[in-house]
Amino acid sequence: MRLSRYFLPTMKDTPREAEIVSHRLMLRAGMMQQSSAGIYSWLPLGFKVLKRIEQIVREEQNAAGWNEVLMPTIQPADLWRESGRYDDYGKEMLRITDRHERDMLYGPTNEEQITDIFRAHVRSYRELPGRLYHIQWKFRDEVRPRFGVMRGREFLMKDAYSFDIDKDAARLAYNRQFVAYLRTFDRLGLKAIPMAADSGPIGGDMSHEFIILAETGESEVFCHKDWLTTDAVPADVDYEGDLQPIVDACLARYAATDEKHDAASCPVGESDLVHTRGIEVGHIFYFGTKYSAPLGAKVAGPDGKETEVHMGSYGVGVSRLVGGIIEASHDENGIVWPEQVAPFHIGLVNLKVGDSACDAATEDLYAKLGTAGVDVLMDDSSDRPGAKLATMDLIGLPWQIVVGPRGLANGVVEVKNRKTGEREEMSPEAALNRFAG
Repeated sequence: MRLSRYFLPTMKDTPREAEIVSHRLMLRAGMMQQSSAGIYSWLPLGFKVLKRIEQIVREEQNAAGWNEVLMPTIQPADLWRESGRYDDYGKEMLRITDRHERDMLYGPTNEEQITDIFRAHVRSYRELPGRLYHIQWKFRDEVRPRFGVMRGREFLMKDAYSFDIDKDAARLAYNRQFVAYLRTFDRLGLKAIPMAADSGPIGGDMSHEFIILAETGESEVFCHKDWLTTDAVPADVDYEGDLQPIVDACLARYAATDEKHDAASCPVGESDLVHTRGIEVGHIFYFGTKYSAPLGAKVAGPDGKETEVHMGSYGVGVSRLVGGIIEASHDENGIVWPEQVAPFHIGLVNLKVGDSACDAATEDLYAKLGTAGVDVLMDDSSDRPGAKLATMDLIGLPWQIVVGPRGLANGVVEVKNRKTGEREEMSPEAALNRFAG
């Protein structure tokens, strides 16, 4: 993509309303624009990152054995009245009425909707287990939306649901998602630590949240120092095998939010305990028959008798992850994207547009890298060299190839690694071979 044809409204100054790093950098990098409090338009650069994260989440859900569906954003209030949550949920739920005076709502979550789908189609234990997920926009009317996408009112979420004949089978589904989450966050370049959690309005008696460590996080967390250096993700996973040892190994290392941490009973000595802050990026729940019982989601068991299915739900904040990754990966110059989610792999900078040698070398690299399938953003603007390089650092692409008249006179271009800051001069052919070879 040529920058001259790309909508990238970057900002030099930090917006006053942006309180944390990810909010500041997403606005400055031209990734989004606020529409109203806690609601944002995703601009091309931000939308591209969002879709890359979404695809990784999707691939890991598919690998774990879940089937993708798409449920509506607007749900009938009657479903929530059946479950008993309509009046209990609170003002975070946006309640609306259609032209026929029917009560509707903008879904903050989908337990009722997915249970309605299940009960309409599944009758026998032979059709279990049920594994469904979708990636859809949600709305929760936060009393004080802040921190950009970290606590917005409208957000993109992956929510998955499981249906099983009993608690033992439901635990197998829970373990699958536990491991799938470890793999997902690892692929996103994040170390996410599972911590026992309260279930809140979702309900249930088994719940874990996945938290990435960041000084600007909203949660106070405590964990064993081994979490900082230990890789919890297995190289290969057999989802048909016994996943309990993987889960147990993770939970054997102490980690807790301030809500669960008790200094008096903490099993970790002070010298081994890390006290910091973190950002929740995923949450999994087992809640038994909390929804299947009131909504009548039953199946005929092996003995022919009807039994209520046991359910779980599993959420990942896809849009929240964009901010979470930035909080965990940035420096004083801007964003530092992990390669897996970067909007472009390479920023190709022509330092002197109009110079015949620079133009020819840049165009040649751009064409050949594109032919090789490398995603490149080429700065062909007439901005000053310093501004071009500052923009590339701000938007955080993993690699930069800088083409300038002084370097070309010596037969070289400069290749910069955004994460490490290391620079290397090499011929244009060598640069091409490195990324397209």
